[in-house]
Amino acid sequence: MPIKKYLLTGLLVWLPLAISVWVMLWLVNLLDGVFGGLLSGLSAVLPDTLMPLIERLRAVHGLGVILVLAALLITGALVSNVAGRWWLRQWDKLFAHIPIFKTVYASVKKVSDTLFSSNGNAFRKAMLIQYPRAGCWTIGFLTGAPGGEVAKHLGDDLVSVYVPTTPNPTSGFFLMLPRADVVELDMSVDEALTYVISMGTAVPTAPSIKAF
Repeated sequence: MPIKKYLLTGLLVWLPLAISVWVMLWLVNLLDGVFGGLLSGLSAVLPDTLMPLIERLRAVHGLGVILVLAALLITGALVSNVAGRWWLRQWDKLFAHIPIFKTVYASVKKVSDTLFSSNGNAFRKAMLIQYPRAGCWTIGFLTGAPGGEVAKHLGDDLVSVYVPTTPNPTSGFFLMLPRADVVELDMSVDEALTYVISMGTAVPTAPSIKAF
């Protein structure tokens, strides 16, 4: 029926926009909540004369997002010079001596440095691998190569690959595979992620494959 067809077509047009807006509103509300909690903590130590200002700041919707972005920009600018990098090293040393917390902080820092550093190779390439068994193919992302004691046991000719789940790519599996068993895809990481999240329905245009 034409009505059903039109309804489905309209849904396909508006659904991505609606989900995107919902995610952005959720993020704004989350950061506003964090900022509101910070203001509540400050109100306990600041003089009463500043309470009207705090209440006005609390009422500004989206101010938490603006302040977080401003803090990130200022921090990035400060640590981009020699003096800022020195203070960053002192910051790391401070947290490295806090029991229990240092384990979490060091682990998260290593992962974030690997993922977001412009000099790193993590998630720079989309790979085609056979998983969970031979004959079944899926998409993974190159995260580097095995190192340390793992490399001593397995050898050098291996690569580390992250295989995301569908449709939630934030969970997945970490695999170490022979380099010869991996095929590099000539598509961007964004295209590969879209392909995975859409469960294969959003096919990248004209993909080509070359041996890794």
